[in-house]
Formats: sequence, structure tokens, C-alpha cells
Amino acid sequence: MSNDLDFDGWSCPLPLRDTPAVVMGHGGGGAMSAELVENLFLPAYGEVAEAGLGDSAVLPALAGRLAFSTDSFVVKPMFFPGGSIGDLAVNGTVNDLAMMGARPLYLSTAFIMAEGTAMSDLGMVATAVGKAAAAAGVSLVTGDTKVVDHHSGDGIYINTSGIGVLADGVGIGPRRARPGDAVIVSGEIGLHGVAVLSCREGLEFGTTIQSDTAPLGGLVAAMLATGAEIHVLRDPTRGGLSATVNEIARASGVGIEIVERDVPVPEQVRDACGLLGLDPFQVANEGKLVAIVPAAGIEVVLAAMHEHEHGREARLIGTVVEEHRGVVVSRTGLGATRIMDLPLGEQLPRIC
Repeated sequence: MSNDLDFDGWSCPLPLRDTPAVVMGHGGGGAMSAELVENLFLPAYGEVAEAGLGDSAVLPALAGRLAFSTDSFVVKPMFFPGGSIGDLAVNGTVNDLAMMGARPLYLSTAFIMAEGTAMSDLGMVATAVGKAAAAAGVSLVTGDTKVVDHHSGDGIYINTSGIGVLADGVGIGPRRARPGDAVIVSGEIGLHGVAVLSCREGLEFGTTIQSDTAPLGGLVAAMLATGAEIHVLRDPTRGGLSATVNEIARASGVGIEIVERDVPVPEQVRDACGLLGLDPFQVANEGKLVAIVPAAGIEVVLAAMHEHEHGREARLIGTVVEEHRGVVVSRTGLGATRIMDLPLGEQLPRIC
């Protein structure tokens, strides 16, 4: 979307024409709210939006089991290398559904905007939402807008809720990891967290690090299409790979061993984390998944992942074991072992 929005067709009060920014009236539910939906959100969303985006959506009955997820996004800054809060909001919820083995179908979008937010920024975020929904193959079926005064927030916050459908026989969950299973990661880790941090703090690392934000529904579908059993799927967002494997180990009551040298950490991410004193295993990702797969299915699942654009760099990085239940152990490049514990807190605030 262009940075210059065309207000000629709007009938909003004169101050909006003079200062193209969000005002309190845009969240009041009246004519200004309606015009915001009709003139900004619907054109930005495009064909993936249900006409009108009403207060509730009437959906066709879906056969089988449904998956439902909701998430809120408060990332700062709103725009970062490789993405924005708009595509992040879509991909985050789509991926939560995919991690249960569901095919994402429908999303709701609720925008909370701070008074004074540039209308051009809002337009670009809404356009990113529409493009991300189209790429993920989901429909935007209902939504809401609210405005808070400039003392209560900054920029744009987004809540998305999603519905997906699970095929018969799919039973993926965090408690299903078993000793002997393989631990697979779909690609390079740490990109999103470092990309947001570099933009937020004005840091330069000699190259532009792009966020990995992406929809993973297609990759999961390709993995399931192999017919191989998949016990657990998780996307390592806040807390990164470390938090994810720890949560799986504790939920399933198993131990996990990770081989550090097998984890794909990009050189620029490793260098940036070394400079800033961060652990790349604890840095957020937004377009990667961790899969726990029985040993019999390792080769076929990896082959399917390597054929998909979001899994070409997938690797086997560890094993589920009987020992040290609920604890993750990492084997270093020097042959030593260390406990890979849960992060004590967020290394990078407002990362998603």
C-alpha cells in the first residue's frame, strides 16, 4: 500500500483530512469506524476478507475435529527487516493451528490503535495482514477496531483468532514425545529475534538479518502427507528453541538430548548474539518448527521437509531419551554436556 492514502472519498471530519492519523472517533463504532473498515481494511485485505467483516461470522459446518487458537501481537517496532506486525499476526496464529496438525481456514482480526498513529502505517499493516492471509490460504471473516488515547499505548496492537480442521487420525500434542524419537528443526534459528532487535536498537551487523516470519501450514501438510507418525509439533517463538524443547520434555515426562553443532545457527545470528551476550537457542523464531518424530519416520519426514520452501534446511538435532526426565541436555562441540534450561525471562521484550 502507498504511504499516501487517498481521502477524497471519505466523509470524515475535516481534522482527519488535514492530519491523516488515527483519532479517537475511529474506535467509536459510528460512521468513522465504518469508513475505516470500508475504505482502509477491506481494500487492504482484498479477496481474503468476507464482505463487511461483521461482528460475528457465519461459517459452514466443518466435518471432523476443529482446532482453535488466539494470540495477541505487540511487537515494537511495527516494521522490521523481513516483515511487520501485520504478517506476524497472521502467521503466528496460523502456525499455532498447524502445530496441532490442523489445516488453517479462518481468522478474526482485532486492531487496537493508539490515537495519533499514522494512517499510512495502519494501511501498510492492514495490507500485510491481507497478503499474509492469502499466502496462508485463510479467510478473514470477522474483525474489530478500538482506539486508545496516546497515553495508553503506542502504535498498533493486533489480536488474531483462528479456526482449523484436523483430518482423521491426526493426533499431535506436547505430551506424546517418547524415548527413541528424533528431534528435528525445520531450519536456521534466531533470525526473527535478531532482526527485530537490530531494527529497534539501530544496530548494524555487517549484513541485514531478515525475520523468518512465514506460514507453516503447507510444510506441516507435506509432512503429514508422508503417512509417517508425528508425535509433537511446536513453533519455537518466545524463548526460542530452548524453551520449546524444555516444554516438550516436561509435558511428556521424557529427557531430550540436543547436539549443539547440528543446530543450524546462521553465522550472522551467532555473531550478533555473541556481541550482545545472548544465547541463540533462546532467541525467538517466527517461521520455524520443531518436530518430534518416531525413529521409523525420520528419513521420509526429512525428505518431505527438504522439498518444501520452508523446510529445505531441516535437520535432525537430537533425540528423546529415558534418562533425566523433564530435563534437556545439550552436547557441546567439545564433547561436554550442559543443561539447556528454560530462559529465566524474556531476552528481547515485545518480540511478537
